[in-house]
Amino acid sequence: MRTLQSETELETIILEGKTVLLFSADWCPDCRVIEPFLPELEEKYADITFVYVDRDKFIDTCIKYDIFGIPSFLAFEDGNEVGRFVSKNRKSREEVEAFLNKI
Repeated sequence: MRTLQSETELETIILEGKTVLLFSADWCPDCRVIEPFLPELEEKYADITFVYVDRDKFIDTCIKYDIFGIPSFLAFEDGNEVGRFVSKNRKSREEVEAFLNKI
């Protein structure tokens, strides 16, 4: 999974095909629950670029996209938002896959 380095990089990344942003933080226990299966999802959904967005480092980005709970997912295709799975609740593999199947 690619890790976001800057706001400028984000603007470029979301313009390139399908991109899913994972908003997370090191201190978030619910975020740790989904980590073990993320590599398998990246492999299964190889047509999607997955980008880790550190909620603490990019708080302005979270505000811009109304991300107030983590872990949360925000999907773009060619620069347009095409889906969001945003809440503060723990997410299961099945829920994440259902979200990815819709985009």
